[in-house]
Amino acid sequence: MKAIDTAHPVAICNGDLLFLDIIAEECRDIDILGTNMYRGISFGDAFQAVKEKLNKPIMFTEFGADAFNAIENAEDQQAQAYYLVGNWKEIYENAAGLGKVGNSIGGFTFQFSDGWWKFGQTQNLDVHDNNASWSNGGYLNDFAPGENNMNEEWFGVCAKGPTSPRGLYQLYPRAAYYALKEVHAFQPFREGVTAAAINEYFGQIQLMDAVVKARGDKAALESEQSGKIRLSRLSADLSTFNTGGSLISTPEEADPEAEVFPNQLGFDHMQSFFVGVAGNPTANLRANVEVNILGNVAQNPINEIFYENRGRPVVVNTANGPVNLADANRIQVYRANINWNHKDFDLTGFYRTGHYHWGYEGDFFGLYPEANYGPNIDIYNGQAPLGFELDGKRKLKGLSIAMGPELWWGANPAILVKYSRTIAGIDLTGIFHEDLEQRGTTESSFAIPVPKTRRATLHAKTKLGALGLELGGIWGGQPLIDRTFQIVDGSRGDYTVYQDKIRPEDNWGGKLKLTFSKGRVNWYAQAAAMALVATGGADYTKTFTGWRLKDSGSGNQYNFLTGFTYTMGNFQLAPNFLWQRPIEGPIPGDVQAPGRPRNILDDPFSVRANRETTAGELLITYDPTPATWMYDWDNDRSEDARLAVSAGFVFRHLPTIQDAAIGILPDGRTTFAFPGSAPAEDLWEAYARIVSKLNPDLGFIANAYVGNAQANGDAVRTIQRFGLDLRMVYKNIKLVSAVKINDWGPYDYHRDFNLTFPQQFMLDLSTTLGKPSWLELPNTQIGVQGIYRTLDQYSPRYCPTHFINAAGELECDPTAPGYGNGNEWEIRTYLRINIFQ
Repeated sequence: MKAIDTAHPVAICNGDLLFLDIIAEECRDIDILGTNMYRGISFGDAFQAVKEKLNKPIMFTEFGADAFNAIENAEDQQAQAYYLVGNWKEIYENAAGLGKVGNSIGGFTFQFSDGWWKFGQTQNLDVHDNNASWSNGGYLNDFAPGENNMNEEWFGVCAKGPTSPRGLYQLYPRAAYYALKEVHAFQPFREGVTAAAINEYFGQIQLMDAVVKARGDKAALESEQSGKIRLSRLSADLSTFNTGGSLISTPEEADPEAEVFPNQLGFDHMQSFFVGVAGNPTANLRANVEVNILGNVAQNPINEIFYENRGRPVVVNTANGPVNLADANRIQVYRANINWNHKDFDLTGFYRTGHYHWGYEGDFFGLYPEANYGPNIDIYNGQAPLGFELDGKRKLKGLSIAMGPELWWGANPAILVKYSRTIAGIDLTGIFHEDLEQRGTTESSFAIPVPKTRRATLHAKTKLGALGLELGGIWGGQPLIDRTFQIVDGSRGDYTVYQDKIRPEDNWGGKLKLTFSKGRVNWYAQAAAMALVATGGADYTKTFTGWRLKDSGSGNQYNFLTGFTYTMGNFQLAPNFLWQRPIEGPIPGDVQAPGRPRNILDDPFSVRANRETTAGELLITYDPTPATWMYDWDNDRSEDARLAVSAGFVFRHLPTIQDAAIGILPDGRTTFAFPGSAPAEDLWEAYARIVSKLNPDLGFIANAYVGNAQANGDAVRTIQRFGLDLRMVYKNIKLVSAVKINDWGPYDYHRDFNLTFPQQFMLDLSTTLGKPSWLELPNTQIGVQGIYRTLDQYSPRYCPTHFINAAGELECDPTAPGYGNGNEWEIRTYLRINIFQ
C-alpha cells in the first residue's frame, strides 16, 4: 500500500494482541495498530506491549461490555456503564503527552444499539436473545468459572424498541449512553490538559446519575412493549370469493344436504381473526399463544382445503335425525411457543411453530427431522410439531432432549436424547429414539405414521487437513423383530410367494462420508449399508451446494453417492451421482394371492424411496454475492445480487416398480394402501431459480421446471409437466404469479391419484403499508387474486355430461367423447390487517 500511496495512514485490525511479534516483523509499514479488545475494566499492559514490540499508535477498533448479567438473568445497565467509563479513562490517560505510555489515539465503542441477530444469525431475529455465548473473566460482575457470561445481543449503549411495519425502530438510551455523553464532552488533547485533570474529571462522573437518567427510557421501552403481558398479534383476514366455470360438477346453487366442496358457483365470503398474547415475566422467559377465531367460512373456493374450513357446517346424525351444526370449531389455538433460558439449560416448547433438524449436530442418520412446513400445516390443519426441546449448558453441555406427542408431522409420540462430546479431536454424538406408542391418524399422505420403533445411532466426525471424515452406525426397528413379510420369486404368471420374518441382524446399518475441500474444488463421497428395518430419515443437510440427489435414510438398501463442485469466479459447476438398491426388492403388483405389494401400515418395511435407482445431476450456479448463499433457507429474503441463478438437471434410471404407497382421501382423514404402484420409468427434470434484487425498491424471484413425473399411487400414466412462478416487489406493491402445464393440483391427494389440469394460471397483486416481505409473514395488505384452470378427463370436477349408474343416479362421465376441456375460475379479494407483528 505504501508503494502506491504514501499520503494516507495504513492500519490493520487485530484480535487483541495476538501475533504481535509477527506483525512487528512482517507489517513494518503500517502506521496504526487497530485491535478488538475485551479485557474488562482495564486494557492492562496493552499500551506498553504495543510500544515495546511495535512502537506504533494503538487504536481500539472494538471494545465494550454487554448490558446483561448472566448470573442474575437480568439487564445490568450500571455494570455496562462502569466498564465503558473505565476503558475510556485509560484511552485518554494513554494519549500522547499525558504522562503514561502516550500511544493511544482513540477507539470505537461496540456498539451503538443491540444486535438482535448476533445469536443464531438467521434465526429468531425478532427475539432479543439472552444467550451467553462465551466466557470472559475480565467482566467480574457476572463471571463464574466454567460458565459463559458474555451476551452478544446486549452490547448496545441503546436498546431497540419494537419494529414498525416499515422495518424501523426507536432507540432507547441506556445508562452507558448518558455516561459516555459526559466522557466525550472532555477533550484530552486540549491545551493544558494533564493526567490529574483527566483523573479529576472522570472522578466526577456519577454512574448512578446515568442509571437514573436511563430509567425513564427503560420505562418508555417497557411501556411500548406493554410490560410483562402484551398483545403480540391482532390481525384480521377478510376475503371474498367469486367462482365460475363450465363442464364441471360444481352446482350453480348449493345443495344443503350435500357435503361437497366447492358447494356452488357464485359469491361467498370469509372472515378469519387472530389474537396473540405474549408473556415476558423475566428476561429469560418468553411465551406466546395465538388463537384463531372464525366468522363466516366460505364454501365455494376452488382450492377446497384450507385452514378455516374446519368451521364449515357439519351434518351429524342424532336420535331425532340429521342436525346441521353451523358453528362447529369456531375458536382454535393457532400456534404457541415458550422459551426458558435457564443457567443450566435452554428449554423451547412449540405447537405448530416449527423446529430445525439435528443434522449439523451429529444426527448422521436423520432421526430428528426438520418441522417447518410453511402453508401446508395450515392447509391440512395439522397439529405438528408439538413438544419441547431441552439443550443443556454447563455440566449438561452436549445434552439435548426432544419429547412430545408429534415432534414432526406424522411422528409417533416419542422421546429423543442426544449427547455430544469432543475427545482427542473427534466429535462424537450418540442419539437414542424411543416411540412411546403407535399413531393411527394423520392429515396428509406425506405424513403417514411409520411403525413404532426404537433406534440408536453413534456418529464420529473429524478433520485431517483438507479431508473430512464421518462414520456412523445405526441400530433401529427393534420392536419389529419377528414381524413377518413376504418375498416373491419368479416371473409374471409364475410367482412363488415366500414368508420370512425380521431377525436381530436386520436392525443394523452403517454409513461413511468423506469430504475434501481445497482451493476451487470441493468433493464428497458417501456410502451406506442399511439392513431391512434399520431406517433413519432423509438427509436435511447441504454438502457444499444445493444438490437434490441425497440419501433417503431408508432401511433395506445399499447406496453410494459422490459429487464435486468446481468454482470459476462467480460460477460453480457441480455434478453429482447416486446409486442405490434395496436388499429385498418390491412385490410385483400382479402377484397372485396370498401375495400382495407391501405397505408401511401392514408390513415391517416397504420399497419406496429406497427403490433401485441410478441417477445423476448437474447443478450450475452463478452467484456474484456468495455471502448471501443461494441455498440458504432464507435466501429469498437475504439475497442481494442484481442477478443470481441456479440451474440443474436430474436424471433417474428406475428399472423396477415400488411397493404400495399409502394414500389419503380428500376428506383428510381416511388412509388406505394402494393395490400397486406406478410402473418402472426413467424420470428427468430440468429446473432453474433466478433471483434479482436490482435495487432496494425493485426485485424479482422466478422458479421454473420441466420434466416427466409419476404419481405416488398406482396410476400407470406418466405426466410431462412444466411450471413457472414469479414473485416481484416494487416499492410497496407485490406481484405473485404462476403457470403450470399438465401438472398436479395443489394438494397431495392430486399426486396420489394422478389428478392433473391441462393448464393452471394464478395472479396475485397486492399492496402493503410497509415494504412487502419475500416470505409469507403476517402484514397489513390489500389485494386481488385470480385463479384459472382448464379441466380434462384427468382433472377433478370435470363433468362434460352424465350417465345413469347402476343405482339409478346421475353420475359424471369425464371420458365421454366429443367434448372439449372444461374450466373453473376464482376471483378473490382480500384485506389483511395486522398489528404488532
